[in-house]
Amino acid sequence: MNKILIVDDELNMRLVLSAMLKKEGYEIASASDGREALQILKSSKIAAVVSDLKMPDIDGMELLSRISEKYPEIPVIMITAHGTVATAVEALKKGALDYITKPFDIDELKNVISKAIKTRTLKENELFLPPEEIERTGIIGTSRRTLEIFEAIKRVAPTTTTIMITGETGTGKELVADAIHYNSPRKKNPLIKINCAAISETLMESELFGYEKGAYTGAAITKPGKFELAHKGTLFLDEVGEIPRDMQVKLLRVIQEQEFERVGGLKTIKVDVRIIAATNQNLLQQVQAGNFREDLYYRFNVFPIDVPPLRERKEDILPLVDYFVDKFNKKLGLSVAIDSEVKEMLLRHEWPGNIRELENLIERMMLLAKNNLITSREVPGEFKAALDKIVTVPADDGKKPFKEYMRDHVENVERQMIIKCLEEAGGNITNAAKQLGLSRKGLQLKMIKYNLRKESK
Repeated sequence: MNKILIVDDELNMRLVLSAMLKKEGYEIASASDGREALQILKSSKIAAVVSDLKMPDIDGMELLSRISEKYPEIPVIMITAHGTVATAVEALKKGALDYITKPFDIDELKNVISKAIKTRTLKENELFLPPEEIERTGIIGTSRRTLEIFEAIKRVAPTTTTIMITGETGTGKELVADAIHYNSPRKKNPLIKINCAAISETLMESELFGYEKGAYTGAAITKPGKFELAHKGTLFLDEVGEIPRDMQVKLLRVIQEQEFERVGGLKTIKVDVRIIAATNQNLLQQVQAGNFREDLYYRFNVFPIDVPPLRERKEDILPLVDYFVDKFNKKLGLSVAIDSEVKEMLLRHEWPGNIRELENLIERMMLLAKNNLITSREVPGEFKAALDKIVTVPADDGKKPFKEYMRDHVENVERQMIIKCLEEAGGNITNAAKQLGLSRKGLQLKMIKYNLRKESK
């Protein structure tokens, strides 16, 4: 069933779209307004709806709401002018699959329609899994916030929708991407990961799209890029806020059209790739500052998943502790347990380094443990000092608003962690950044914030 319903009050637009799609082998139905479209939906089996936003009587938004309510299995694509992209994004939040902007070409339309057909097929096959059947792929926790993440994975994994995962460093964004891929129909195909912060601007294009032999000095062979390697699978773009602005234009084109040319190549390569992006930055602020393209932000942010910091889901700390103790007992050939006093200390900590900090601390204490038991003797001195600062509230601090007080203490712990890692790395920013789980640029910004530039090299 490949029947497409076109809804537009302009006759010429209906005729143009009908002609373009008929050439691609689709059967077409058309309606001049939302009311007529609803009548057609009652009497015909429709694979996807392409609707204008602005129409008299029942407009595109109202039509979307009614389709979502009565025919949730039918994907809806919105047509918008360049000046109403924000409205189209609002439509995405309300359930539209995607949008296309006027003027558009046949390739853009083909790709969006193809995605819509695939999404409809997935829904018909009832691939949605109940939360208890989700393969967690290392995600541990029972808090309300964590269960909401599992619910989001359940809803979005079977689709081809582009996903944006946000959260602080060390919260487990990559694990969420793993869970989405391995619970999707693409799970037997590649999951290709790329850390955008780890690639220099000059190599970003060849890393993503590959290059032909002789494309530049040192290109001795033809090498496929990450998009090509991820064909029929998933591409995980971590730290997308680090993508250079000139590269963002090319990336937007590939996401929209699912095709590209290798560096130095002339042949157009078509791919079928599902995109999952992640960032620890506030990309909307980056858009407003002019550092990140608005249109690319909206392409990434179709289905956002926010991974909260560990301090906001402390119910997950003890399950994570048990998981890491078991993990390192198996890995290191140990039989170590952790006493209740230490667990109480772990619950009080604010975890500025999130789950990664907890994992590293557990491994460190297990290696130091005597008599196969972690006690307060194995808890590092800097960790105890951080706890003392949380417990002891100076008189002046007690007058501060709670959020300001907590922010100051979290920043103090973060500053001390950075100083310690810089010292251990001999002042080498790159090595310290790796230890902290930050990009070099991210660490440099924090060093400027905490006036630590003189302590590095």
